[in-house]
Amino acid sequence: MSEENETASQRKTDPAPENWEREALREIALAGIKERRATRRWGIFFKTLGFLYLFFLLFMFMDGMSARDAERKASHTALVDVQGIISEGSAASADLVVSSLKAAFENSRTQAVIIRINSPGGSPVQAGYINDAIGHLREEHPDIPVYAVIADVGASGGYYIAAAADYIYADKASIVGSIGVRLDSFGFDEAIERLGIERRLLTAGGNKGLMDPFLPVNEEEKAHLQAMLDGIHAQFVETVKAGRGDRLGNDPDLFTGLVWTGEQSLEMGLVDGLGSAGYVAREVIGEPNIVDFTRKQDLFSRLAEGFGVSLLRVMEQWGQGNLR
Repeated sequence: MSEENETASQRKTDPAPENWEREALREIALAGIKERRATRRWGIFFKTLGFLYLFFLLFMFMDGMSARDAERKASHTALVDVQGIISEGSAASADLVVSSLKAAFENSRTQAVIIRINSPGGSPVQAGYINDAIGHLREEHPDIPVYAVIADVGASGGYYIAAAADYIYADKASIVGSIGVRLDSFGFDEAIERLGIERRLLTAGGNKGLMDPFLPVNEEEKAHLQAMLDGIHAQFVETVKAGRGDRLGNDPDLFTGLVWTGEQSLEMGLVDGLGSAGYVAREVIGEPNIVDFTRKQDLFSRLAEGFGVSLLRVMEQWGQGNLR
């Protein structure tokens, strides 16, 4: 007979009031044992389920690796994505993009390389690294043509990279251009004066407080920074001219930082044609089999970036009063 049946039988045959506390404690103890057993069973179930899920992910990853290896052994058009802000540590950093390009060029079955760009720009240094690397790889592999394809945006540093390609394509509605350089700042000197706040700044070096936002603008410092920006802009212009050559038009606004649609850019000589990456691979290169060589950020960086984006969204919602 089970323990539960024994307990029920005793309740019926033993009406003695002095035993009710003992029976209550017994029932509580049995219920606790049952609860622990159920918890342990569910724990084993979820652990097993977790291991099966990890095994499934590993299997899918290995299967995907095998599929990619098989694709790279066949004749193909190599694809490298430049997505988002171009900066160190981002998905569009020079380290990731250049290593992706090297892998694409060094594959013996690569017929051409497409650099698909969807970027508003970013660091001129990182964009310059990528531009230089494309030039070196083109010299080392002269038989492999390079096509830049602009998706939504190919502006500023994004176009700096595109200028290194043999040919540039875009969609008719793509945003192209922004051949210029900017430096952002702000000024709070009048605000803190009205609030009665005294600014205290100690420096070693006459210009160490360069463009301090809590001090009035220093015209000499401003002129120094403007000369620096002009120099970087001149580098940008020369890079575009070297990449595009006689294809560039003579529009006086070409290097002023303005942007244009892909359709307008075609007329100005900023792009060579209109079309997507698939169109270029199929109709221009003649090799529709596209293999993605884009290297991704490590898992920790992607998780950290995702957490940062989520945190910013929460702060934005809070600032708008949507979080209670």
